[in-house]
Amino acid sequence: MEPTALITGGSRGIGLGIAEALAKKGFNIAINGVRPEEKVSQVLEQLREFDIKVIYCQGNIAETEDRANILGKVKQEFGYLNLLVNNAGVAPKLRNDILYTTEDSYDYVMDINLKGVYFLTQSVANWMVLLKEENPEFKASIITISSISATVASVNRGEYCLSKAGLAMLTQLFASRLGEFDIPVFEVRPGVIQTDMTAGVKAKYDKMFEEGLSIQARWGLPEDIGKTVAAIATGAFPYSTGQVFMVDGGMTIQRL
Repeated sequence: MEPTALITGGSRGIGLGIAEALAKKGFNIAINGVRPEEKVSQVLEQLREFDIKVIYCQGNIAETEDRANILGKVKQEFGYLNLLVNNAGVAPKLRNDILYTTEDSYDYVMDINLKGVYFLTQSVANWMVLLKEENPEFKASIITISSISATVASVNRGEYCLSKAGLAMLTQLFASRLGEFDIPVFEVRPGVIQTDMTAGVKAKYDKMFEEGLSIQARWGLPEDIGKTVAAIATGAFPYSTGQVFMVDGGMTIQRL
């Protein structure tokens, strides 16, 4: 029975890098995204070239009904789920000083980045527990993609930093709760990754990398995150539940 993964926000950027890495390892893939399926059909076909089954589950994880529909489609198409990758997330629509952050911006970011992830993880965790009870040999795990912003303060996008700090605790909470069921939970914390989300600040970070922002003087790539997730998902770290995997080129190492 081939392993199956649900990747939220999996049709581009980091999520697509993860999907490609898991596809290479033989995972069947359920991609979640908010765009209509016809807008991502090319991506789905690219993934199917790995000779795996790929489905698309449209929906906004911030919405209760959408979360139910996403999981409902996975259950209908596959009947089981070995891996949840919480990757979907948004940046503030406008980078704003924390002295002027609006409630609308705060709610927009937190509803998707934290609330949606929390309750999707809750639903998946309960399903995985049932699958483990039916078959104790069933392999299941959860990986959440957060950000160095969980600990690195950016005062012009405070709501984003808070959401990522929340995901760090989410990982510890679910790792603690699911330990008795042998369902490990992990956090992957990327640094500055070259995606659509960072395209608008490319010149800024190009200069910062030149000036020594990180030890490895380059942008991170979606494939860097994908390789990390694939290693965790295939059992390379069997005794590390609840741990944080830094993928930031050494950016967060304190240096003199």
